[in-house]
Formats: sequence, C-alpha cells, structure tokens
Amino acid sequence: MLMEKILRFGRRQLHTIISREIIKPSSPTPSHLHTYNLSPLDQTTPHFYMPLILLYPKNNENRDSTAYDKARELKKSLSQTLTRYYPFAGRLNSPYDIDCNDEGVVFVEAENDSPLEKFENLSEQDPTVNQLFADGMVWENENRPRRTGVMGVQLTRFACGGTGLAVSISHKIGDGCTIGSYMTHWATVARYGSIDHEAADQACVDYVTRKFVFPNYKLNDLKNKVALNNPTRVEVLTSLIYKTAVISAGRSGKPGSFEPAFLVIPGNLRGKFVPKLPETTVGNFVSLMLVTTRQESEISLSKVVSEIKKEKMELNRVQSMKQAVEKLESFKSRLANEDLENFAKRSIWCSSLCGFACSKADFGWGKPTFATILLGSSNRSGFVLMDSPDGNGIQARVKLEKQNMEVFENDKELLSFCQN
Repeated sequence: MLMEKILRFGRRQLHTIISREIIKPSSPTPSHLHTYNLSPLDQTTPHFYMPLILLYPKNNENRDSTAYDKARELKKSLSQTLTRYYPFAGRLNSPYDIDCNDEGVVFVEAENDSPLEKFENLSEQDPTVNQLFADGMVWENENRPRRTGVMGVQLTRFACGGTGLAVSISHKIGDGCTIGSYMTHWATVARYGSIDHEAADQACVDYVTRKFVFPNYKLNDLKNKVALNNPTRVEVLTSLIYKTAVISAGRSGKPGSFEPAFLVIPGNLRGKFVPKLPETTVGNFVSLMLVTTRQESEISLSKVVSEIKKEKMELNRVQSMKQAVEKLESFKSRLANEDLENFAKRSIWCSSLCGFACSKADFGWGKPTFATILLGSSNRSGFVLMDSPDGNGIQARVKLEKQNMEVFENDKELLSFCQN
C-alpha cells in the first residue's frame, strides 16, 4: 500500500492509494485488429493526457451500493467497453500506430480525508490536483517512457462519502468529442450492464484558473446585445470572454498600448465530412479556427462573433481527411508571418464541450455535481466551456496570467452576465 501525505491549509491531508489494477477488455481483440493506424491528424497531435474529473456527492438514494460495489461495477463495465474501444487498452507503438495488445488500462482506487467540496474549485496550480489522477496522467508528462498506456482511471472516495472519478485519455488517439462519446457509452454500460444498450519565461509567469457560470437567461440578453442574426450561446460567450481577456491584458500592461491578440478554437469535423462521420468516431477529427485582433477597434462583441462565423464557414468546406490535413497546413502557414513567441504569449485557446454528454455521465449514482476538463499546467491562456450541471447555463473555466486575471474577474460587463 502506497501512502502519500501532503501538508496543506495548516493541517496534514491524507491521500491513500488503496489498490492499483490493470483492467483488460472482457473479450480479446481479434488478431486482424491488433494494429490501429493513427490518422494523419492524429499523427500531428502530441502525446499528452486530457484529464477529465467528475465529482459525485454521496448518493443517499442507493444506500445498498457500497464503495466496494461502485468500484466493482466500474471495473466490470470498463472491461466491457474496452472490447469496443479496444485501442484504449493498447500501447502507443510509434507516432503512426497503436499496438492493440490488450495490455489494459490502469485503474487506481484511493481515499482522501478531505471533503469533496474542497475540490469543486480546484486549480491547476494546486499541487494536490495530480493525486486525483492515475499515475499523475495530467496533460504533459515528459518522464513517461515512449511506449506507454493510452488511458488511465482513478476512483477516489472522500471523507464526506462523495466520489471522484478521474479519466485520462491520450490526445494522440482522440479529442474532446472522443472523451464525450466514450464516457456516455461507459456510463450506459455501468447502469444497464450491457454494451448493446443504446444511450513566456515559464519560471516567471504565474497562471491562475477561475470558474464562472453564465445562466441561459443572461446569455439570451448577451445574444440580444450582439448586432448579428442568430448568434449561438457559445459564440457570444466565447466572444465576451476573449474580449474581456484581451482588454484585461492591456490594462495590466503598458498604458495606452495594444498588442495583437489571437483566438484559437478547435472545430469538430465529424459532421462536415462527406459522408458524415458518427459523433462516436474515435480520433482527432478537429481543425483549428483562428481569429486575429490587431487593433483595439476589432475587439467588439459583434466583430469577434462575425469573425468566428467566417471561420466556421471555412470549416464547413472541409469534407474529407485530405482537406482536413490541407486546412491544418493552411493554419500553420497563417502563422508563418507571425512572431511565434508573441503568438504563444498573446493567443487564447477556447474549447467548447457544450452539448457533449460527458458532464451528465450517470454510472448509477446520479449525475455529477461538477465536471470539467483541466486546462493543464503549461503557460498558455485559455478557457473551456461546458454545460452547467443543471443544464440551465454554461460554466467556463478560465486560465490567465495572475495579473490579467485580477482585472478580468472584476470586469463589470463580464460580471453582469454571470450568475449572482
């Protein structure tokens, strides 16, 4: 038994690893499927882990379900899902393929003597975040061997009776949509017991993360404020957060100066291919959209929404893998004339998981009260949008440099659309 003690908040927090197992597919992968060839888009994607965390309160409705029962059912259903998602149980063999050898997925059980609520406002800069994920599989992990696992799971039981389920999947094999479809499938199998049931200087830059919730009725007000026809909730909220972040960076910098800024948005290509790909298709079927802001007059909500819509129209022309690779090369060429160091510092990355069911994953314990994908520990500004747990709005996790966040989180326009 491995025990890790961390001194925090003036008291000694106890986090104990109870068990570590390898879960293999319930049925062996056929020999003709032992090599999973990564697509050209997958091959261009670096190997790091996308960390999803789901927090569930104590479920008083199902008192007969013990912690042991939850773990047993999760392991059983995970094993069943790996028969369909067999590459997840394999090992990265090269930049071009996965060896689907059924070596399995690491499954860790842990206990933490803190209450679940302590982690609902977790920050990527918090040193205790990694303990929630199996083998520290959180974004970049340069110390892991080249031939490594694709997925990891950790189930953590908190002192209050609540539960944390953390899932890490290599970005090499899939994107946010892949995580969403997989988690929906896994939760369905866990509930019904069948796979057939359908349902800059890095040492000197200090980054912080904050969560903001925007109710739908206030997002409707924001949509009415934008002088364009039928903007979506995600479009107007993306524009508001980007605008506020850019202005905040200007106010915290040199007075009277405006530096160019860049908004980078991954777009899902599955529904654009001809023929369309199912949303459950595993892989990196995304392309990058780029909005460039070179003057302060270009930072209005209407202007940013308009530019996002133009980028979406360009994305709609991508109808094949060949065109997807060409679009990626076009994105790279657009950066050729930019100062890449300045681009890295001034770019803001946005990912929207709104509409994906992973935030509602019910394994038989009810729906989570909190769900998010962590933004990573790298020095890069950005935000992730997800449907709020009650379905009545959007929650945004925003990561900015500390001095910029101090301005951002006090912006009156932004706060006027937030939950009181």
